[in-house]
Amino acid sequence: MLKPILVIFSLVIGLLLSNCGYDTSKYRRNIIAPSSPMSMQYPNVKGIPSGGRMAGIISNYSEDFRVANKPVDRENYANFADNPIKLVRELPVSTFSIDVDTGSYSNVRRILNRGSLPRHDAIRVEEMINYFSYQYLVPENRIPPFTVTTEIAPTPWNENTHLLHIGIKGFELAKANLPPANLVFLLDVSGSMMSPDKLDLLKSSLKLLANQLTEKDKVTLVVYAGASGLVLEPTPGNKAGTIIAALDRLQAGGSTNGGAGIQLAYAMAKQAYIEGGINRVLLATDGDFNVGTVNFESLKNMIEEQRKTGISLTTLGFGTGNYNDHLMEQLADAGNGNYAYIDTLNEAQKVLVDEMSATLNTIAKDVKIQVEFNPNNVAEYRLIGYENRKLKREDFDNDKVDAGEIGAGHTVTALYEIALVGSKGQRLTELRYADKKPISDTSRNEELVFLRLRYKAPDGNISKLLEWTIKRSDIIESVNTSTHFRFSAAVAAFGQQLRGGKYLENFSYNDILTLARSSRGEDNFGYRGEFINLVNLAKSLSRQ
Repeated sequence: MLKPILVIFSLVIGLLLSNCGYDTSKYRRNIIAPSSPMSMQYPNVKGIPSGGRMAGIISNYSEDFRVANKPVDRENYANFADNPIKLVRELPVSTFSIDVDTGSYSNVRRILNRGSLPRHDAIRVEEMINYFSYQYLVPENRIPPFTVTTEIAPTPWNENTHLLHIGIKGFELAKANLPPANLVFLLDVSGSMMSPDKLDLLKSSLKLLANQLTEKDKVTLVVYAGASGLVLEPTPGNKAGTIIAALDRLQAGGSTNGGAGIQLAYAMAKQAYIEGGINRVLLATDGDFNVGTVNFESLKNMIEEQRKTGISLTTLGFGTGNYNDHLMEQLADAGNGNYAYIDTLNEAQKVLVDEMSATLNTIAKDVKIQVEFNPNNVAEYRLIGYENRKLKREDFDNDKVDAGEIGAGHTVTALYEIALVGSKGQRLTELRYADKKPISDTSRNEELVFLRLRYKAPDGNISKLLEWTIKRSDIIESVNTSTHFRFSAAVAAFGQQLRGGKYLENFSYNDILTLARSSRGEDNFGYRGEFINLVNLAKSLSRQ
């Protein structure tokens, strides 16, 4: 009897709704109970007994009145494993390219602030460390264009090992003294950028930069979606109103042909090239290229060819959900530039205004570091971060091998955790047949590390070599370490903890907080205080 009653009921309701102008087709389909006995059972829903005859209506209503699906996460990150512990007697030399990118830190901040822990591949520990400036000795002149500071003390998370801190400080140059700049803004206006945290934030960010420029600078505006186009011819930097008006007219729509946009941007940069000046393309996008040249390696090769013309590439990442971190980081590396992720207007202020000299003006290129450990004194070592910056040993002396660039005022920090010979910090089993003969040169018996650094002038092709030694007598007690040693260690520990904490022993978020608070030091812009808040947030999200 129930089924005929329901049919009549649905028809009456349908007629009433139709008279009111409603489309009732989908409701008519759902109100009629299905004939399958299996579908006539209630789910175990609180307040509704299981096994009733009205379940078909409830289950079918759910097709039309469901809760909105969670947005699909299509963000793209490169997979990599943490650097392993190396036995000095097997591999005494560690070689890598420096890295001044900071995108990983601000991206992780964005993820934490939306209430999630970041996936492991989103975390590049060196970019988190290098997000912060440290009070290293400032170079007095351009030769060499940077100073190197070293410090070694017990590791905060393992009393049985030592942390070797290597800090590089670039020659500082005030914005007023920057050479003239030829800047091409290459902006993604595809449909994927139609969001307040994408195109709207992008436009606001570049307006900040436009207001810093002068009559000696030039700005060109190139956009791309399904096709690329020139929005603003090379325009003097003091015409900020014209530049800002062009930005304001931009709207998002269409597919993303990033390859075509890159080609046009470099063509315009060549057209407006300033001899002896800053020549740079600033690519602002979510990295979601989906038409044209979409092959990752092809895009990198295109950028590598273009850098030979003396034009650098800075990538500025925006957005969430479909963000391509992997592409943005690698394109900047290929283009002799830097990569930043812009999650807020405050971050745009940091990258494009406060650190404008470092972002735009390169003072040294192809900077490589090589560390040789003395097997008589150091048993094991582990480089913290820089996993995708590692170089072969022979690459260090090969000037044809590309490496990282340093901007004016940049600080770059690298950390090694080392275990001394005979210490309890050794994790690897001793080799049975290892050659343990002492070094005959007694003057070297006290050496722990031989540090070498190569760099080229911005317009040079031949590298210059700098060398230092670090001895046992250079080891200091934890209480005597500098604030930059301790704070960089706190950031390194945080990054490792977010990646799983494989080598952190029992060092917890509380320990990281204690270390960071005790080494906060000078914090004019509040970045270190914000870091402490992020550690506390991650602690709550991880329930550790």
